[in-house]
Amino acid sequence: MPSHDPRWVFKDRPSSALIIGLVLTGICTLVSFSFDVLNGEPVQFFIALALALAPVPLLLAAVLALDRMEPEPRSNLIFAFAWGAGVAVLVAGVVNSLNLHYIMDTVNLSEASARNIAATFGAPVVEETMKGLVLLGMLRFRRFELDGLTDGIIYASMVGLGFAMSENVSYYLAALNSEAGGVGLAVTVVLRGILSPFAHPLFTSMIGVAVAFAAQRHGPERTFSIMAGWSGAMILHGLWNGLVSYGGFTGLVVAYLVLMVVLVVLIGVVVRDRRRIVALIQLYLPPYEPTKLVTRDDIHMLSALPRRRHARQWARVYGGRKGLRAMSDYQLAATELGLLHERAARRMVDEQTFHEEQRALLECMSTARAEFPVPPAPAGTAGYAPG
Repeated sequence: MPSHDPRWVFKDRPSSALIIGLVLTGICTLVSFSFDVLNGEPVQFFIALALALAPVPLLLAAVLALDRMEPEPRSNLIFAFAWGAGVAVLVAGVVNSLNLHYIMDTVNLSEASARNIAATFGAPVVEETMKGLVLLGMLRFRRFELDGLTDGIIYASMVGLGFAMSENVSYYLAALNSEAGGVGLAVTVVLRGILSPFAHPLFTSMIGVAVAFAAQRHGPERTFSIMAGWSGAMILHGLWNGLVSYGGFTGLVVAYLVLMVVLVVLIGVVVRDRRRIVALIQLYLPPYEPTKLVTRDDIHMLSALPRRRHARQWARVYGGRKGLRAMSDYQLAATELGLLHERAARRMVDEQTFHEEQRALLECMSTARAEFPVPPAPAGTAGYAPG
């Protein structure tokens, strides 16, 4: 067992590899921004940066709102965002520039036409590959974190939001430096920052879903699913760029309708995956009732997000921050216990790993229950009183 602290099973402590990775992604972000500074005045750069950063908190909140049943470790989420904002943007920017110059040098086209071709056929391949690499890394080194399709969507959305943020700085700066000036900037902000902020997360979510599916499977179907997801991300991205570049207003409308359909489908995937997790809790936790760590009331509470929220509110009212932390730990450990049993049923973990994690999760639940507030919830309220 890695540590005497049972919370190691939550895997929320940053590792040395993560810290090194964040340093490297940070350096890449600074290099990418330095190119932007060289392409404009410092004041213009900071204006573009501020506009690109402005919607990020709201967008992150929207993505994380999907991640409430079994929250992912913050360190992993931060790394995914940083990868998109740093490494993916920097490498994609360099390769896309080389592709653009190659097209202009080999084909007798105007710069505008060459840009449209590069954006439609080249950029989707390069950008989705760079964003998707971090998801492949998750599959290789953090497979145990991919417990369902929702996890793939969450990580893909984080890397997509990071990529879009850094990319928007370049677009906003280019608009400021264009002949249209402030008007061009306003149009660009509306199109990229307001009307299509989830474009990159939606593209890359095709890879995220495929990688999460592959994490639950063995054999050739893993490779097939990843190839299908990768192709889907590139096709969706290329379709979007092509419709925007060549379709005019009608193309823009069609592009937004396509994104809306994809968004609705992914929300449906998240809802279905949440029901799967609830079913696992209801299937695997009742046998633990003799331990007194789980009761029927606990399972009822754990089976719906509103009841989980009411339980945390009850714990905070009667136990303060300590009570809230205990309830949050209990809910996470109990959920992870159900998911652990599923991984064992799929033979994704060996017997020793299963027993180590099971023991740690039960100890977390025991410690959390010992710290639950003593006062019961008043009768007739939506509060929660542990059995």
